[in-house]
Amino acid sequence: MQATFREPLHAAFQHALTYLDQLDSLPVAPAATLAGLRGRLGKRLADEGLPPEQVINELVCDVEGGIMTSAGGRFFGWVIGGALPAALAADWLAAAWDQNAGLFASGPAAAVAEEVAGAWLKDIFGLPAHASFALVTGCQMAHTTCLAAARHSLLARRGWDVEQRGLFGAPPIRIFSSTERHGTAERAIRLLGLGLQHISYLPIDEHGRLRADALQQALAANGDGPAIVLLQAGDVNIGAFDDFPTLIPIAHQHGAWVHVDGAFGLWAAACPRYRHLTTEVNTADSWATDGHKWLNVPYDCGYAFVTDTASHRASVSYRAPYLTHDVQARDQMDWNPEWSRRARGFPTYAAFRQLGRNGIAELVDRCCRHAHALATRIGALPGAELLSEPIINQGLVTFGDRTDEVIAAIQASGEAFFGGTTWRGRRAMRISVCNWLTSDADVDRAVNAVTKVLSSRATAGGSF
Repeated sequence: MQATFREPLHAAFQHALTYLDQLDSLPVAPAATLAGLRGRLGKRLADEGLPPEQVINELVCDVEGGIMTSAGGRFFGWVIGGALPAALAADWLAAAWDQNAGLFASGPAAAVAEEVAGAWLKDIFGLPAHASFALVTGCQMAHTTCLAAARHSLLARRGWDVEQRGLFGAPPIRIFSSTERHGTAERAIRLLGLGLQHISYLPIDEHGRLRADALQQALAANGDGPAIVLLQAGDVNIGAFDDFPTLIPIAHQHGAWVHVDGAFGLWAAACPRYRHLTTEVNTADSWATDGHKWLNVPYDCGYAFVTDTASHRASVSYRAPYLTHDVQARDQMDWNPEWSRRARGFPTYAAFRQLGRNGIAELVDRCCRHAHALATRIGALPGAELLSEPIINQGLVTFGDRTDEVIAAIQASGEAFFGGTTWRGRRAMRISVCNWLTSDADVDRAVNAVTKVLSSRATAGGSF
């Protein structure tokens, strides 16, 4: 039996090391075409199987050119982190151990590692120690978990058992958000049956924050109706943080549940230089963030936290006669929407052990420094304009009506990867840094790549 695993695992190990050793030299953007990948991977399913090591070797060959090198330090698109060595190794072990981390009984060590990781997360974010938590697939499901608890709590206050009776005939829940919300929260609202038509998008101030007067007026107009207020800890374009000390008390005065989208921005609480941005964020009712962003654990990993532990548990917990529930240990399925699930607590646990409190703070600080350098240096180039200087690790630069063309040329160079967005009516290049591997040398390479693209286009087509 041991030999059955040894050959394919050894092959995977060697291929993985080769890939990771080449991160600095590989192009960041994939070069393979859709047709090419389909041609290589779309084989006829054979009647007979193959030796497992052959499957691995051929898989690596067939996906060549189709892997985004987002694990490296020159990927600045979207908000994607890499994988710390300890977290990656723990993730491999999680796959090898193959625990169903839904119950303590089906994986005791997985349950306790997750329990400890949850306590460390609350500590590093400064959240209430009594808050319940869930390790889920990402911020999308963290929102879903938190808002399920909110739905239960708000309707239970009005005598409505939503888990038993559903939403037909239930008091409608209004949702108030700024215009800078992220789509993952909207998808959670759809999945929970709350309805996009029940969202009111409120105006922001010049700093990208939800305006207090707008929230006050909207909640007053809602009267005694149940309400959820969605706030941002780092929006996806400029990294803006809502004014928690002002907005959360307003929401609570009107009986609203406050949920904070902190997909990456909640990690600012871990760094002394940026902690002020999260002042009084701990007074909200629930929070969602990612581990596969700034903590640099492998996909998939997100975190949900809820102060109303009874509502959290009531909204997702389930009992069945054949399950073995523990009266002392924490059964994970009581707190997250998954039943069968991988032991994603191990990589989080390992990442915390590798970094420590100071290492996490330094990682956040370093990424913010790199983002600032990228945005200001690129924004100062001829043909470029700095639209938004980073508050934390997100910046915006525009190249006018040739922005998308420039982004495509940078990606084609293989030297760096940036994404595009539209912000306040203008096309822009997003600069996002949250990879532990990003270095000063990576920043220099990226700036040089943009400089070459702008110079070549200015020569070919005149000034921008």
